[in-house]
Amino acid sequence: RASARVVDMGDDFYVRYYVGHKGKFGHEFLEFELRPDGKLRYANNSNYKHDTLIKKEMFVSRAVVEEAKRIVQASEIHKESDAQWPEGDRVGSQELEIVLGEEHITLTTTKIGSLLDVQNSKDPEGLRVFYYVVQDLKALVFSLINLHVKLRPIG
Repeated sequence: RASARVVDMGDDFYVRYYVGHKGKFGHEFLEFELRPDGKLRYANNSNYKHDTLIKKEMFVSRAVVEEAKRIVQASEIHKESDAQWPEGDRVGSQELEIVLGEEHITLTTTKIGSLLDVQNSKDPEGLRVFYYVVQDLKALVFSLINLHVKLRPIG
């Protein structure tokens, strides 16, 4: 399985994260992407207790895009390979796609329940980097979504 594809993307920055599975409640997933123009898209689909698809879209400032870029660069995730990581299975899968300058990488693995799953993998160091950069990016996106919902005018 190919772990990194290099494509000429100039100085762009793009990040997309997906985690999901198909089970008795159908296809349940969480996905977000941050594009170079500042467009942040978020989707969460859960059919548990008849929940529905939640979609949010917004534009964020250049500073927010730069912070996401800083998180990715500081993690050095672009130096990792998913070749030794567990593949997605019935539990689910997750995928992190990043465009950082001229690098375009896509890393995939199974859903990670805890750091114990990371420690017991064939590449605990690389998977740990993945685990923490995903946690940091999710925290940033969730705080932006919450801010956006709270600040949106009523009516």
